[in-house]
Amino acid sequence: MNGITRAWRNWRHRRKFVKVGRNCRFTGDRLEIDGHVELGDGCRIRNNVVLRTKDSGRIVFGNRSGCSYFVVIEATELVQIGDRTGIAEFTVIRDTNHLVYGTDANWRLTPLIAQPVVIGNDCLIGSRCYIMPGVTIGDGAVVQAGSLVTRDIGPYEIWAGMPARFIAHRTKNVPAAEQERCDRLIQKYGIKQDRYEEAG
Repeated sequence: MNGITRAWRNWRHRRKFVKVGRNCRFTGDRLEIDGHVELGDGCRIRNNVVLRTKDSGRIVFGNRSGCSYFVVIEATELVQIGDRTGIAEFTVIRDTNHLVYGTDANWRLTPLIAQPVVIGNDCLIGSRCYIMPGVTIGDGAVVQAGSLVTRDIGPYEIWAGMPARFIAHRTKNVPAAEQERCDRLIQKYGIKQDRYEEAG
């Protein structure tokens, strides 16, 4: 793709947002933005992403976060995503759901209940996850692919499953054999320097 095409696409998509920070990139032609959506600096949004709000709802991305292909985020109240957080393909995040308990009424007739979803800094949300209304995910947490998140996740915790449950903490109580394996991998491959922090 040539620079003119890339610049045109970025200009066209930027106009769909309420606020767009510096150096944001849009890597696909199809991007649906409906309502109040804000991007911080350096965000990256891939193809076929849907970001939709209703009434006074807001979707707010921090700096250098992004969505992979076919992510859907919907907010009636608030979905907030921190800095440097990645949301992998086919994940769905909603802050609203129908009330289905305590009534035999058709789900279309029951009230919509909204509770904010807050995802912290430096999180990784795997492919094909579903994050339910009212969930808070702490800084540095990892949600494994294919998980249904119905409860809050603490900082640096790893959760997986349907529904998701606590698997491990990223740094606390790591078994000795696993720590040795991780140390070998880090020694072999290293941990990359953050080029943005170096530039700053």
